[in-house]
Amino acid sequence: MAHRFAGKRIAVVMGGLSAEREVSLNTGAGVLAALRENSWDVVAIDWKDGTSLPQLLADAGAQLVWNALHGTYGEDGAVQGLCACMGLPCTGSGILASALAMDKVMSKRIFESKGVPTPRWRLLPHQGPADASDAVAALADFGLPCVVKPANEGSSVGVSIVEDASQIAPAVIAARAFHGEVIVEEYIAGTEVFVGILNDRVLGSVEVRPATRFYDYEAKYKRTDTRYLIPPELPARVIERTQDIALAAYRALGCTGHARPDLRISTAGEPFVLEVNTLPGLTKTSLLPKIARSIGMDYPTLCEHILETASTI
Repeated sequence: MAHRFAGKRIAVVMGGLSAEREVSLNTGAGVLAALRENSWDVVAIDWKDGTSLPQLLADAGAQLVWNALHGTYGEDGAVQGLCACMGLPCTGSGILASALAMDKVMSKRIFESKGVPTPRWRLLPHQGPADASDAVAALADFGLPCVVKPANEGSSVGVSIVEDASQIAPAVIAARAFHGEVIVEEYIAGTEVFVGILNDRVLGSVEVRPATRFYDYEAKYKRTDTRYLIPPELPARVIERTQDIALAAYRALGCTGHARPDLRISTAGEPFVLEVNTLPGLTKTSLLPKIARSIGMDYPTLCEHILETASTI
């Protein structure tokens, strides 16, 4: 395919400093192989603790950044800002949209202001007593089951489903092990659906049926018994509404390029947006490539289409 970045040296930046380093390395390896398969001038950059990313980019002669990072510093606007300062086009959403999507609290506030349905929620501070007794008191009237998670992590890192009051303290302690505030969310019983978006257009959606209680880190990256249904086994009107709401969430945050909103569909067929992933996993077996494949777009072609969306915003 003809491409506006033909002849440019592409740096696939992976690894990073977040809790999602391992996932990022897998995404980066997949993207790197796909671009090399189509004869792009591409170089891998493994950003490790103690190294300077600006120096690594300069030493590599990078003219464009494929952002294969996940989590803190890679997905939250920090690297996007660096690339803008260096004049390097970068894949994924821009600075503000990345920061808003990564911060689940700000995402919630924007969804509510725009009328995008999202589960009822409550915020807890990052700091608290070692036994999390403050959280137990604060959630006495919240209702169970609920979901407890860090407000600024992805890949279901630090997420717990709480079904009994005795589980609140351990869940909050686990979430507080990561940086930032803790968000507590009403648990929506029903179906997990993930929507693939590329350049302001819905590609499709996938229903995920994990063998575990929810689509956690283990179900995503370790287990082999998770089921993926494309299209979701839901009424057509529910799928259409789910995809419309996912696109509304993407637009509410100001996202560009590729993204993957995550939703829960209640037993009554009502979609609720949990979050929007602006840099979703992109290995050959990740959800966005699965969705793309279902409409006849192979993995290398998807990678090239994403490359086309790179910008310096």
